[in-house]
Amino acid sequence: MTNYLFSKLNNYKSINCKIECLKKLSILAVFMFISFSVFSQYRNPAFDEYIQNYKEWAIYHMYKYKIPASITLAQAILESGGGTSPIAVYANNHFGIKDKPEWKGEVITNPNDGQLYRKYSSIENSYEDHSLFLTQRPWYKALFDLNITDYKGWAVGLQKAGYAVDKSYPEKLIRIIETYQLYVYDQALVANN
Repeated sequence: MTNYLFSKLNNYKSINCKIECLKKLSILAVFMFISFSVFSQYRNPAFDEYIQNYKEWAIYHMYKYKIPASITLAQAILESGGGTSPIAVYANNHFGIKDKPEWKGEVITNPNDGQLYRKYSSIENSYEDHSLFLTQRPWYKALFDLNITDYKGWAVGLQKAGYAVDKSYPEKLIRIIETYQLYVYDQALVANN
C-alpha cells in the first residue's frame, strides 16, 4: 500500500494532490504503528487473573525452594494454559508433570496427547510437587547456582536439563515473564536479603 501511495505521489503534479497523498500515508503509518503496538503487547486477561490468584504461592515457593517466582508462574501459565488445560482442570496439574516410576499418587490420561500425568488433590499440591520435582533431581542442580533474578538463565536451563523438549520453551517462558512483568515478583526475595 505504501509503495502504491509513493508512486501516486510522484505521478501527481499539483501540490494539493501531493498533500492529500501525504495525509493518507501519514494516517496509514499511524494506524500501522498503533496496530503493531496493540497486538505485540497483548495481554490475555485470563492469564492476568491466573497471576493474581497464584502469585502468592509462587512467591512462597521462591522463599522456600529458591525457584524464581517468575519462572514458576510462567511455567504454570504455559503448561496449563493459565489453568484451563484438561490436566489442569481435571487433575490440578499446572506444570505438565508426567507420571514417573517414583510417583505413588493418582494419574490421569491427557486427552490431547494420550500420556499419563500426575493428578493432585489440589492446585497447591501441584505447586509443591513442582518445587520438589526441580529441587530433588540432580540435572536441575545447576539452576540453583543462578541468581534468583536470572529468569532468562533459568528458562534456558530448564529446557537444557530436559524439562521440555520444545526448543522454543525458553523463549516462550521469557515472553510470558516479560509480557506480564513477572520478574517483579523475583525482586521480593532480593529486597528482603
